[in-house]
Parts: sequence; C-alpha cells; structure tokens
Amino acid sequence: MSRSKFAAASEALSAVIVWGASFIATKVALMDIPPITVVWLRFSMGVVILGIAVGIRRQFAWPTRNEWGYFSLLGFLGITFHQWLQSNGLVTSAASTTAWIVATTPVFMAVLGWGILKERLGWLKISGILSAALGVLLVVTHGRLPSITLDGFGQPGDILILISSANWAIFSALSRRGLKSHPATRMMFFVMTLGWVFNSIPFLFGGHYLEISSLTSRGWLGIAFLGIFCSGLAYIAWYDALQVLSTAQTGVYLYLEPLVAVVVAAIILGEAVTPASLLGGGIILIGVWMVNRDAPS
Repeated sequence: MSRSKFAAASEALSAVIVWGASFIATKVALMDIPPITVVWLRFSMGVVILGIAVGIRRQFAWPTRNEWGYFSLLGFLGITFHQWLQSNGLVTSAASTTAWIVATTPVFMAVLGWGILKERLGWLKISGILSAALGVLLVVTHGRLPSITLDGFGQPGDILILISSANWAIFSALSRRGLKSHPATRMMFFVMTLGWVFNSIPFLFGGHYLEISSLTSRGWLGIAFLGIFCSGLAYIAWYDALQVLSTAQTGVYLYLEPLVAVVVAAIILGEAVTPASLLGGGIILIGVWMVNRDAPS
C-alpha cells in the first residue's frame, strides 16, 4: 500500500472509530440535557470546525441561487431531522443496539434504489436484506423473537433509530448530485450550517439555551467529542479518504463502527455484551455484505 493510500486508510479508520463512539458520547450528554440541546451544541462546534477547514483549503464559494433550496433540504434531512431521530432514540435505545441498527443503512439504500430507481435486486441482495432484517429483530429483542408480538418492537427508541437509517439512505442518495459539483468539505459546511439554523429555531424560542448550565464536566466532554471529532474532523477525514480510495474500499471500514460502539458502550456505560447482540449484529453485517457484494468500486 502506497503512503497516500495508507494515510487515506488511516483517516477512514479513525473516522469510523470516532463515529462508533458517537452513540456513547450522545448517551453521556443526554444524562445532563435533552436531545435538542445536545444536537444544537454539537453542530455549533461542527459548523465552526468545517468552516475553518473550508477556509484553510480555500474552498469557500457561495452556492448558486438554485442550490440554496437543495442544500436546505439536505440540511433538514441530514442534520435537523436525522439528529432529532437519533438523539431522541438514544434516550431509550442502548448505544450498542443503536449502532447495530444504523449499520443497516446500506440495506435501505438498496431498497431505495429498487423502489425509486428501478435497480434490479438479485437473489444475493434479497437474501442480504432478509438477513439484515432478521439480525435487527434479534438485536432489539435480545434474542427473544416471540416478544415482538407480545411486547412490541424493542424499545421505543429502536423504532426512531430504524427510521433514521432509512432517512440517512435518502440523504445519501440526494447528496450525490451536490458532491459532483462541490468539494465534500464545502458542501457539508453549508448542509450542516443550514441544518443547525433549522435546529436553532425551536432551541432558541423554546428557551433550551437555559439548559446548557446543567451540563457537568462529563457532559461537556461528551458534547466536545461529538462536536469537534464526530461532526467536524471525522467528516473531513472520511471524505479525504474517499478522494484516494474507492467507495468499496472505504465502505469496508464501516463494518467496524458497530463493533467499536459495543466495546466502548461496555466500558463507559456498562452495557452488557450479550450473545444475542453479537449474533444479531453478525447477521446484520453479513446481510450488508451480501447487499454490497456486487456494488461498483
């Protein structure tokens, strides 16, 4: 592996490790303040980090008049709505469970391509979709599949996290057009800024800024990790890696994200690592691999 490819691989790996730990950092911050305040603080920092990166790289340029609506839609879906789903979901969903469910996003992208773009689903992809669905059921029910009919679908937050996975698939598909004409860092800066603005409306008018004083030092560490690393540096590292490595080569690292979350959640939050969780998570990853098996590199 050449030095540039090694550096890109290191960036992709570091981004995935950071994102894997993001669920735990969110849970830590939620111990002090409600979801809307966590999201607002997180992306206040993320916008600054991305803005600095755009300035250093001399990539700043205003979107065209026709692009503001497009970026606003991406900001709402990818930041405002997506983070509302995940932060509220994490109130009741375990961090490790959340990570396993989020890993199904490529499956939703395959279903989206089939339903809207009329892309063909072969038997391998169909088997992968069914496998991932079974894995999710095992994870959220802790291996007790009959409880689905008795007690519902896991925790209430599990449903929100599942919706967030489908939402991220939609966001990713819509983002492709913008990435063809804008550097990734510049585009994410505007998308994140607009999403943060939308989140600021209920945050300010709802008086949630008063809740910031409730943050403990532990909560601030969680917020700082989310804002600086997860919403700032990790995005930059990931898209830098994509400029050197193929989509398939970079995507492989995403398989590590839920594994990181499970380990960190066990260490910091004391979440149990159960055989059902590992089995269900493994089945999810196999399903995702099957769905992506014939994806272009």
